[in-house]
Amino acid sequence: MSSITIYHNPACGTSRNVLALIRNSGEEPIIVEYLKTPPDAATLKSLIAAMRMPVRDVLRQKGTPYDELGLSDPTWTDEQLIGFMLQHPILINRPIVVTPLGTRLCRPSEAVLEILPSAQQGAFNKEDGEPVIDVNGNRVHGV
Repeated sequence: MSSITIYHNPACGTSRNVLALIRNSGEEPIIVEYLKTPPDAATLKSLIAAMRMPVRDVLRQKGTPYDELGLSDPTWTDEQLIGFMLQHPILINRPIVVTPLGTRLCRPSEAVLEILPSAQQGAFNKEDGEPVIDVNGNRVHGV
């Protein structure tokens, strides 16, 4: 069983890049397509706590009902915002990755490198061609 879990949206380029970086480290993660299998309240709260992020920072705005629900209103409590994420999983920003070294919202995709237990095993370019890892498994300077 893998020690890495990714809360993944296969339609998201950042999420696909993070999954590819995990695989480039020699790991095959547990993949949770959170739009098909959303986390329950306890899991979502646990993920947010582990990331040490404000609940608002986990909300995704682009391509979601964020504006129509009025979620920019500062009077919404964390509990209410989590409730909206549970009702509308598309509001959960992605990808969230859990490893033995920590839990992160991996935006940008390179953030996953901070919590992967194994080194990169070879060159890696993002889908848009941007180099991230060189042929020796090292981060490309400036990335």
